[in-house]
Amino acid sequence: MQRLKNKVAVITGGTGGIGLASAKLFAAEGAQVVLVDLDQAALDRAVATIGAERAMGVAADVTNPAQVEGYIQATLAKHGRLDVFFNNAGIEGAVGPITDYPVEVFDKVMAVNVRGVFLGLKYAIPAMAKSGGGSIVITSSLGGLRGVPKLGAYIASKHAVVGLMKSAALECAALKIRVNTINPSPIATRMIESLEAGYAPGATDIVRKKMEAAVPLRRYGQPEEVAHLALFLASDEAAYITGNSYPIDGGMSAS
Repeated sequence: MQRLKNKVAVITGGTGGIGLASAKLFAAEGAQVVLVDLDQAALDRAVATIGAERAMGVAADVTNPAQVEGYIQATLAKHGRLDVFFNNAGIEGAVGPITDYPVEVFDKVMAVNVRGVFLGLKYAIPAMAKSGGGSIVITSSLGGLRGVPKLGAYIASKHAVVGLMKSAALECAALKIRVNTINPSPIATRMIESLEAGYAPGATDIVRKKMEAAVPLRRYGQPEEVAHLALFLASDEAAYITGNSYPIDGGMSAS
């Protein structure tokens, strides 16, 4: 069954672990996918992997309003509609206590993770409304539902994303647009490797073992597993689901 047959999906952070896994899955499920990321070379490789008949890439900075509007307009110019928006781009920032956290890093994390999501919503919603509605899925984090020491900027940004989702879900209900967050952690991607190194430079194996031990399922999740959750929320199978957050965390949020 092709759950996204004849649908057009935009995915920001489209060359990263979760973004690329989702792009591959969405395309396999019938969607035309538009990948958005900063690195044109990485976009070209991702499009080649998926196939140019199913994917296109648009280089854009998600913190720049003109470039965000640009990737939405490029989507409409190519496909004439927007049905699914996976607002996924994000960065982790530094690891350190709030008192020592660099202000410029805090500002960058908030710019990408919050401003980027806000701008995506601002320009995607009107395009999706003209297409008759659709689904917006935003990548938050388990850190958007709980606190984690030494990740103050990231945690604040991912809580903010949940708030944006809830407001957008209420505003968009009359437009037949559903809005939800997925809240993954920990997932085997570049980001988790960066966090491991931040917590214990030169001793990432020890950090990984401790983090895996804290997960009831005793392992990291895979990007493909997150992609399947995003696919469900993007599809018509989730037609009565909006305004909610969905942890995918191996059971961590149960404790």
